[in-house]
Amino acid sequence: MNKTPFLAAVSCAAFLTLGACNSEPETIVSGPADPQAEALKNAPPVEAPPMIQASRTFRCKDNSLVYVDFYTNNTARARTEKDGAPTVLNTEGGKPPYTGEGWSVSDNAKEVTLTAPGKGSQSCKA
Repeated sequence: MNKTPFLAAVSCAAFLTLGACNSEPETIVSGPADPQAEALKNAPPVEAPPMIQASRTFRCKDNSLVYVDFYTNNTARARTEKDGAPTVLNTEGGKPPYTGEGWSVSDNAKEVTLTAPGKGSQSCKA
């Protein structure tokens, strides 16, 4: 006795029966309405944070290392330890030098003049 044609006939009948159930589109509602929907619709657009333009490690004349990240919004973040807390450096009118809290970095270049807190001005190379 061969059951293959019987199983095929039963599965076709089930498929046709289920296919004729409801031809209307389904609307899926997932949970209650958002209470902040109106506030979000009227909110101003969100500005993306600045991107890192260049990340440089400088070796200075006194053999110290300084890590500086230069950002697309004309700011920089300088630190003396690789994972240390950064100091934010700003520019006047978008043009170097980058300065702040005792720091000064002359430019976003491979060779700069750098001043750090407690140290004088010195030449540093990336």
